[in-house]
Amino acid sequence: MADKVPNHSRFQSCSAPRLLGDLWGGVLPGPSRCGVLAAPLHAPASDCPPGRPWLEYFNSPYGTKYFPEYAEKIPGESTQKLSEVAKECGVYLIGGSIPEEDAGKLYNTCPVFGPDGSLLVKHRKIHLFDIDVPGKITFQESKTLSPGDSFSTFDTSYCRVGLGICYDMRFAELAQIYAQRGCQLLVYPGAFNLTTGPAHWELLQRGRAVDNQVYVATASPARDDKASYVAWGHSTIVNPWGEVIAKAGIEEMVLYSDIDLKKLAEIRQQIPILRQKRPDLYAVEPKKP
Repeated sequence: MADKVPNHSRFQSCSAPRLLGDLWGGVLPGPSRCGVLAAPLHAPASDCPPGRPWLEYFNSPYGTKYFPEYAEKIPGESTQKLSEVAKECGVYLIGGSIPEEDAGKLYNTCPVFGPDGSLLVKHRKIHLFDIDVPGKITFQESKTLSPGDSFSTFDTSYCRVGLGICYDMRFAELAQIYAQRGCQLLVYPGAFNLTTGPAHWELLQRGRAVDNQVYVATASPARDDKASYVAWGHSTIVNPWGEVIAKAGIEEMVLYSDIDLKKLAEIRQQIPILRQKRPDLYAVEPKKP
């Protein structure tokens, strides 16, 4: 199967404001594409754009007081529409994230659908955003949300993808486990803020990419200074060498970049850190499947 995988895949990412029920994302199948797509959920298949990505909490304002009000079960209204669009457009669709209600608990959840509309995987945010930067920002997702407890990957014809959501990106162990499981692309819908964004947003993406020799892509809401939570913006794509190969500003825009698996293999051959690790001295091992 490996010899049938194209060396180049097209990845597309965007920055856009949160639009209730209006944004979705997915991986585009095709002879040489691995991408993400976002469009109005009501758009017919003929109107599907060439590709845009997913956003954290695309169906809800970002704030602990909003999560219970906007939470849905999976399957539910938002995910049913995502499923329909994935099938209609024939895409692998990464559905950003939504507040999910399940058995009396709330989760920050990213659902992924296949070209047939089936739910392939759903990633529940593992690491909750509980921070306190005096005079800058205080936030506590754990007031209303519960953490996920599983790893989330899925396969396309072009690459294996590992999923995280926003704050998950700060934890190197998660990315390392995904790399151990053969992921070549890590994607994080996220919404860093005006305090953490300029300091850490790009730094973390480049770090995860270099440490694991993978592509890393993020999608952030565009800047809305009137929102209750103002996102940093700057959706980004980073290659395994740690180079930023595409980056948005704070406004709405679409990014395009090639995911070059040949280049990835060359980097891993030139600097073979993945096979130079010392499991006799240390290890990062999952406690669950």
